[in-house]
Amino acid sequence: MQLDRALLKLPIRFDAEALETEVRALPKSAWAPHPTGFVGNEAVRLITPHGKDNDEFNGPMGPTGHLLACPYIMHIMDEMGCVWGRSRLMGLGAGADVPKHVDTHYYWRTHWRIHIPVITNPAVTFTCGEETVHMAAGECWVFDSFRWHTVRNGGAEQRIHLVLDAVGGGRLRELVEAGQRGVAEPQFVAPGRPAVTDLAFERVNAPDVMSPWELRAHFAFLADRAVPHPLLGAVLKRLEDFVDDWAAVWAQFEASEEGWPEYLEMLESLKADLSSLGGGDVLLKNRFKLYSVLDHMVLLNLFGDPAAVAAKAEAVAGVRHKLAS
Repeated sequence: MQLDRALLKLPIRFDAEALETEVRALPKSAWAPHPTGFVGNEAVRLITPHGKDNDEFNGPMGPTGHLLACPYIMHIMDEMGCVWGRSRLMGLGAGADVPKHVDTHYYWRTHWRIHIPVITNPAVTFTCGEETVHMAAGECWVFDSFRWHTVRNGGAEQRIHLVLDAVGGGRLRELVEAGQRGVAEPQFVAPGRPAVTDLAFERVNAPDVMSPWELRAHFAFLADRAVPHPLLGAVLKRLEDFVDDWAAVWAQFEASEEGWPEYLEMLESLKADLSSLGGGDVLLKNRFKLYSVLDHMVLLNLFGDPAAVAAKAEAVAGVRHKLAS
């Protein structure tokens, strides 16, 4: 499922007053600085690996105590019915901004990011690609995070959004498709329902060893967004060959550690060949360099535990050296 525009308002809305009441009731200690260190940015962690107080991406997700203290937010999540990942309340101080950026991290390649404004003002703007909007309190938005985007709070009070990451499921596809068709009348989700106790949280968000089918999907995604370049064909051919070789080892070992040394050897060979090809200037449509995004989004995420894979490969190499001598 892909968006046909940079920013899309979904045909569902929520009670902004009820949301604000819940958020303002959270203690000051619930707020933590944004992990990037962006000035004026802070967050309340709602869903994290194991429900712990951290900013990690990998591991079985669970609710923090802060989410459990917000029954209407849980009601909203239940109404949308997704399988939920890393989520939080995002605060942006008066006069502050979220610097212009593109989400190239593996986690956001595999997730939708849903924005629901809780506390805002008319001077808050969200820009994605060439489009700028003000998201009103209680609305529900998704956007193409692979385009350049930025947020500016030009007002005199803190802006707070509920930001939910989801792999999909539930009603999300239906809402996105309805939004893209231009359905005008949004469904209103009122507060006051019985407490929700059975939200679905993701348990798997990083492969032990990435499958060749997932690799093909990522490479196709990048190829579709690449700018024509004399070396692009050669780069894509090398990636295609890499997936074919990866699939052969996968058929024998899948994610078993017996195959790790071969996987790692293929990865090092790919890196060397890409460097030799000289495709460092190949760009994507968002003006990011293909090699940079390929590395950050895919190659750094081929293994769930890269250190363990490297240690296994080193041990195997040592044994081979002894046998050869």
